[in-house]
Amino acid sequence: MVLRQGLGKAHCHGGNIQAVLAPGGFPLWVSEAEPGSVHDLTAARAHALPALYRAAAHDLPTLADPGYDGAGIGILTPVRHPADGRELDINIRTRNALLRSLRCLGERGFALLTGRWRTLQYITASPAESATSPAPRSS
Repeated sequence: MVLRQGLGKAHCHGGNIQAVLAPGGFPLWVSEAEPGSVHDLTAARAHALPALYRAAAHDLPTLADPGYDGAGIGILTPVRHPADGRELDINIRTRNALLRSLRCLGERGFALLTGRWRTLQYITASPAESATSPAPRSS
C-alpha cells in the first residue's frame, strides 16, 4: 500500500487529501479534504494511519515519502541524508532506491485520480443544463 497526499497545496486555496493506494495504483481509500496548511503527517494521523497500523499488524507494510517519517509501525519511508553532509551507506541508498521505485508504481493511481477529478468538475448531471445546451453539430 502507498500513502500519498495531494491536491496541489501550492495552488490558490489548496487542500490536503490523504489516499491509500494498492501497489498497482488502484485507490483503496481517499480521505476528506483538510485545509492546505495542515501538515501531511497530521492529516494522515487523523484519517489514514489507524487503519494502516492494523494492516501492519498483519505484515502488510505501507510505503510513504519522507514527509511521513516517524509515522509509526509499518510505515516505511526513505532515510534522509545526514545534516552534516556525510554520504549514506550503500545499503541505505539501495533500500531508499527500492522504496522509491516501488512507491512510484502505486502513486500512478493518484495521478489518475487527479486527472479524473479535473474532468468531473466540468460534467453536470442536471437535466435543466442539458436541455438548454445547444445541440451538437453534425458533420
